[in-house]
Amino acid sequence: MRATASRRSRLDTEASGSESNVTVLIALAANALVAIAKTFAAAISGSASMVAESAHSWADTGNEIFLFIANRRSNRAADMRHPLGYGRDVYVWSLFAAFGLFTVGAVVSIMHGVQELFAAEPAEDFTLNYVVLGIAFVLEGISFLQALRQVRSAADTSDTDLFDYVLNTSDPTVRAVFFEDAAALIGLLIAFGGILAHQLTGSPIPDAVGSILVGLLLGVVAIVLIQRNRRFLVGEAVDHRVRTAALERLLDSPAVASVSYLHIEYVGPGRVYLVAAVDLVGDERERELAVDLAELEGLIESSPRVVRAVLTLSTPGAEPLSP
Repeated sequence: MRATASRRSRLDTEASGSESNVTVLIALAANALVAIAKTFAAAISGSASMVAESAHSWADTGNEIFLFIANRRSNRAADMRHPLGYGRDVYVWSLFAAFGLFTVGAVVSIMHGVQELFAAEPAEDFTLNYVVLGIAFVLEGISFLQALRQVRSAADTSDTDLFDYVLNTSDPTVRAVFFEDAAALIGLLIAFGGILAHQLTGSPIPDAVGSILVGLLLGVVAIVLIQRNRRFLVGEAVDHRVRTAALERLLDSPAVASVSYLHIEYVGPGRVYLVAAVDLVGDERERELAVDLAELEGLIESSPRVVRAVLTLSTPGAEPLSP
């Protein structure tokens, strides 16, 4: 019984749009403040790692704007041209955000680090860098804790491992903020190490290496986010736990004797498209109707443009459509 309940909660549990917006807005405010502070420190000190970190924070700031737009656009109501709604729009905008992280964050950081290796200049005012890194760590930590709280709550409710939930949740904004903030905290530690080594040795090479490492970290995160958004854009079926929960709900209906076909596909954060073929209880003509429907489905599917046609009976009294 407990396993059944956890599977059903898995079917219902996804981050709410309002909570995702709060998470994104907190991350946006934190990254904007951090980006300004890092840019100022990079201009004053000339630290390669700080330049990489400022590029990182500006990329994250732009990404949060994309993610906020993604949430707003994906919540539009379904219409005639989009009968399944606009949920997949969130994956398009999240994909833009991931590409932005890769190009602005990863590529700029790596290129600047490589340039510093061959034409390095000594940095100045290390104290300013440490102060900015400390402030950034606090602000990024607040944003990360908000994302972690949201993810942990949803993962616990759905009886799922936290990291597994982050990778597989249908809400890309939560995944993006979680990974970007985690990468930001790790990047700050890398930058601190590079700047400290620069100060202790007098050589700018560790600082440049720190910039390259930050860029590589951002590249890995961006590739993971791009891959996950791509999979949802092309159409990803729900995992077996969600499928099992949906099947149990169908079978719990007193009118359903069995289910012979079930397809569930994500069409947005926490939204699915479900198609099922059911055996109804006490329907004497069901066998004949099933044959007729199957033949008509085959006729429709003979068109190369129709991937899958699943027909069901109209509700008695339903108003017929007219061309």
